[in-house]
Amino acid sequence: MPKWQKLRKGNPCKMRYHNITKDDMLNGDGLRAVLWVAGCTHKCKGCHNPVTWDIEGGIPFDDAAKEELFEAIKPDYISGVTFSGGDPLHPANHVEVAVLAKEIKETFPNKTIWLYTGFCWDEIKTLDVVKYCDVIVDGPFVQEEFDGKLHWKGSKNQRVIDVQETLRRKEIVLCEF
Repeated sequence: MPKWQKLRKGNPCKMRYHNITKDDMLNGDGLRAVLWVAGCTHKCKGCHNPVTWDIEGGIPFDDAAKEELFEAIKPDYISGVTFSGGDPLHPANHVEVAVLAKEIKETFPNKTIWLYTGFCWDEIKTLDVVKYCDVIVDGPFVQEEFDGKLHWKGSKNQRVIDVQETLRRKEIVLCEF
């Protein structure tokens, strides 16, 4: 059994989530749907969502949840989906998030995918999910570097990365809004 599967009790291959937010304007550019995934290994001091840290928390992401998410993404006025949490790239989740992101890109090719993670780019750049993302906000939240005026991130160490341009150039390209 792969190491990432050992990090979850019971069914090792079933991602859990806490909520699907519809019509969100705070977690990425435009109006978005947000999937709040359960599980975080970073446990950053000052985290705005510590209830999502427990990998066993929330509820299973089943077919009904997927249908709810896809319905939330479907309207023309929705720019896309954001994966947050917790950490969507928790070792027990990143494979399922990649499969879901791929299906979202295939179903809604004009929608953008944003992903928030406490991992840094160099730790995640080879994960399958990366190729389906448009924007990744990387790095742990550092309370001492908090700045409420930052766009799309909470602390100065975090980066808002234009993923597709970064993959093309093979160097980190930050988003400009």
